[in-house]
Amino acid sequence: MTRNQLAVGVLVLYASCSPAYSDELLTFENDIRPIFKAYCLDCHGATDEMKGGLDLRLRRFTEKGGESGPAIVPGDADASYLVERLISGEMPPGEKKLSAAQIDTIRRWIASGAATANPEPDQLDPGIGITPAERAFWSFQPIQRPEVPTFPTDERVVTPIDALILAKLKEHDLSFSPEADKLTQIKRAYFGLTGLPPTPEQVDAFITDQSPEAYSNLIDSLLESPRYGERWARHWLDVAGYADTEGYSNADADRPWAYKFRDYVIKSLNDGKPFDQFIHEQLAGDEMVPPPHANLSAEQIEKLVATGFLRMAADGTGSGSNDDTARNQTIADTIKIVSTSLLGLSVGCAQCHDHRYDPIPQKDYYQLRAVFEPALNWKQWRTPQQRLITLYTDEDRSKAAEIEAKAQEIAAEKAQKQASYIAEALDKELQKYDAALQPKLREAYETAGDKRSEEQNALLKQYPAVNISAGTLYQYNQAAADDLKTFDERIAETRSKKPVEEFMRVLAEAAGTPPATHLFHRGDFREPKEAVTPAALTIASPPGKRVEIAPNDDSIPTTGRRLAYAKWLTSGEHPLLARVIVNRVWMHHFGRGIVGTPSDFGVLGERPTHPELLDWLASEFMASGWNLKQLHKLIMTSTVYRQSSQATGEGLLADPANTRYWRRPIKRLDAEALRDRTLAASGTLVDKLYGAPVNIKADDTGQVVIDGEESRRSIYVRVKRTQPVAMLAAFDAPVMEVNCERRPSSTAATQALMMMNSEFVLGHARKLAERVRSTSAVATPVEQVAAAWRITFCRPPREEEVIAATAFLDQQATYLKANPIPDNLDPSLHALTNLCQALLSSNEFLYVD
Repeated sequence: MTRNQLAVGVLVLYASCSPAYSDELLTFENDIRPIFKAYCLDCHGATDEMKGGLDLRLRRFTEKGGESGPAIVPGDADASYLVERLISGEMPPGEKKLSAAQIDTIRRWIASGAATANPEPDQLDPGIGITPAERAFWSFQPIQRPEVPTFPTDERVVTPIDALILAKLKEHDLSFSPEADKLTQIKRAYFGLTGLPPTPEQVDAFITDQSPEAYSNLIDSLLESPRYGERWARHWLDVAGYADTEGYSNADADRPWAYKFRDYVIKSLNDGKPFDQFIHEQLAGDEMVPPPHANLSAEQIEKLVATGFLRMAADGTGSGSNDDTARNQTIADTIKIVSTSLLGLSVGCAQCHDHRYDPIPQKDYYQLRAVFEPALNWKQWRTPQQRLITLYTDEDRSKAAEIEAKAQEIAAEKAQKQASYIAEALDKELQKYDAALQPKLREAYETAGDKRSEEQNALLKQYPAVNISAGTLYQYNQAAADDLKTFDERIAETRSKKPVEEFMRVLAEAAGTPPATHLFHRGDFREPKEAVTPAALTIASPPGKRVEIAPNDDSIPTTGRRLAYAKWLTSGEHPLLARVIVNRVWMHHFGRGIVGTPSDFGVLGERPTHPELLDWLASEFMASGWNLKQLHKLIMTSTVYRQSSQATGEGLLADPANTRYWRRPIKRLDAEALRDRTLAASGTLVDKLYGAPVNIKADDTGQVVIDGEESRRSIYVRVKRTQPVAMLAAFDAPVMEVNCERRPSSTAATQALMMMNSEFVLGHARKLAERVRSTSAVATPVEQVAAAWRITFCRPPREEEVIAATAFLDQQATYLKANPIPDNLDPSLHALTNLCQALLSSNEFLYVD
């Protein structure tokens, strides 16, 4: 038996073990071209010169074949040379081969006559191009507002979201779960919008408020809280790739001013800035502020700081890696951040060749790059330090000059007095020598060092005590030296009044002619090919109406490319942006998106579970003026959001993964929310907004911990790429190599060990215990347990929990009295600390229903 016969036998065996084939006719466009695109078209369609003369872009080209003759014989798969090469493994070359299922699909297509779905065009433009079938993919269709079904009032439909979800539930004989109790609702709302728990007083106020508007008012108040911006900024900073260091290499240099972008995001969200404006500023804020960028208003500063979004990619060019490779990698990473966060596409896969799965030609990648290249010119690169823009104003400089003049006056006064003290000390010292020697020593001392004769140098070397200076004056007159120190203190105090000079980390175009952008052969910048003009992705443009961007906008000082691109994204006609954003918002509320791959709306991504809902949300978001707070309230006031998370047998049987939302998913707190909740429980959390990041360090065990204001929220902790904070990393906080498209929610032994052994948890368990003691009116064990439960779980303990907890406290205290531990804690406080640590480590503390 030959190798080919054996391979055919394997395929026959595969076919016999597979489900029955569909009667639907296989076609080139729908079934074969996607396989060719993923495996073959790089060599046989993407370039001007086809290898072996074989072009596989059309069915008739495939039949015609190349230098080896026809590639297929319609109706006879066994006689087709293409099938022979695929089965033998000779094609495609390299390690990536077609699966048996894919080869079988090609065989069956040929055997059935090698049909096409539509008449083929007479000619093709160079490259792979985009087919009607690819353009028909769901995410590239215009956003259409669907018709919302109606239901009787007893179905608990209060928003269009409920109607669209319920329609899917009905198809599977499912309905909503009962509404969650008020305690669950307030905790869910607080953690969802602020990332923090409600206080016992806030819980009591909400539960006792029986007005119909109680829940709606709660959502409104949380959306107006400054804690809201801190919480939701963290989500955006993930996809933006926020870090306080440059990355790229182990040098991982600090970015001392990156935090201003973080603060911009927090403030923008708190202010309710329309999301389209939010996007415009981040992509092109500098193009909205005419140069020179000096004496800026608060509004202008905000726009410039916003462009820090385009400066989040790792950039080692200012710390020893300023070569062409590093520069182009920073550009590529910036495009990845933009495309995954705003477009929901893996555009970077088209950097070296046409995208193998999505309809993104390589030329499109470089035309998108051309939008950004005037500000990221790799041939005239500016390092991170060179891109900084000072916030110093003319007024600041004038004030600083005035203060410096006063400091110089004090310095002159000091110099005069210092000279007098030194002269007095010299006179006194010279009295110790012979009268004949004194004039020579004085002359040698008073002669400038570079003009002294050899005899004078020798004389001073022989009598070193004469070498009196400001630094040695204390040896001759301590009182004088102390007096001079007061001048230094006055100078320092005066200079401390100068305005502090701060900087912005900005992306802005340099003056001059914008650079030409070239397509790189195989993505290699050393092999530039033809120049390309800036344009949006072809597939995101309306059919036959490619959105091209003017190379230069004469109405503004910059090229205007990024501003034009931002306006296109938010025009309402772009098929992706609004869908991507509302999907991310849904994901953060429910734990997963309507599209489960939030940064991949392409062929390899998941399909939407509720496409009509996704389009309705996207349409409503745009119609509301891109109002993010309104979107939150719409989602959070729905029955879908407010239903219980309790599982039922009927629901688990019909939809065990809960993809149809018959109950509210249970969510584990993310790393930052868990740490912040611990701070809140211990009573140490501070509510200070904005500012430079809190430092970190490696402790004695090598774990990275916080070294500074430990009680600040986690969003203010320094994000160092090479040193992730251990507590946050254990609970899936991302390490920013480029950006974080979606966080995992893992369950690992290291998390339990962190909660059991980390100094952070142990220390805050003790602070919680001390808080419980100070909170309790009488401080009996029962009252302490009640206070601990109210603080940590936002509820009173159940009877069985009181019994178990008080028994635990008694047993622990008895043991610790008999077996003292040298920690300076009395046994009862130590026992209460142990109980508090158990509460901080519990599922009820880590998860939200």
